[in-house]
Amino acid sequence: HKARQLFLEGCNCAQAVFLAFSDLYNIDKETAMKISSSFGGGVGRMREVCGCVSGMCMVAGLLYGYDDISDSQAKSEHYERIQQLAGIFKKMNGSIICRELLGIGETQESAVPEPRTPEYYKKRPCAELTAVAAAIMEAYITHNSYE
Repeated sequence: HKARQLFLEGCNCAQAVFLAFSDLYNIDKETAMKISSSFGGGVGRMREVCGCVSGMCMVAGLLYGYDDISDSQAKSEHYERIQQLAGIFKKMNGSIICRELLGIGETQESAVPEPRTPEYYKKRPCAELTAVAAAIMEAYITHNSYE
């Protein structure tokens, strides 16, 4: 619910998911907002990988990622974790691609975000998708499983 609320308060989708777990990592809010700011709207509103998925991946990276570039096993394990997290999101929502989740075509989107009006929230599933991504991540953190 926290991720959904953060989105409704004005965070982009990636920020909402990433900041929902801010109590688990030692990054101040301003820095966390900046780190995740580029991933909203499917990376800079290009409608590619959903920002909710990117936010979930950033949380997983901070909590479980590798930092020894020579440790190929840790790298493989982490990539497997990310693929599984994204796979659960895809299974639940049909895609991890922003434009597909929004039901829009390949048209070039403006870099300018739409105003957050009641109509905006009616036509966009983003608030619910932030909640789904956060729930997937919370289940993994809590139960070390994906469901």
